[in-house]
Amino acid sequence: MGKSKTRIFRKGINDQITKITRADAIKETAKLLNLNKTKEARNLITMFGLGAEEILEAGASYESVVALKNLFEN
Repeated sequence: MGKSKTRIFRKGINDQITKITRADAIKETAKLLNLNKTKEARNLITMFGLGAEEILEAGASYESVVALKNLFEN
């Protein structure tokens, strides 16, 4: 984990998730998108640099991923 992510976790910004792997972040993002919690999902997408394909494979709905297409790299 990089210095920035470590610093963010230490500051307590993400109190509900203290330690998270990339695989866990993908699953959590898919779950949040299916629950229409896009703000929390955006945070995980940008923090871990997740791709649309990874999130779709984890079970997120196509419509929710397409709605956030500006976050994903081409």
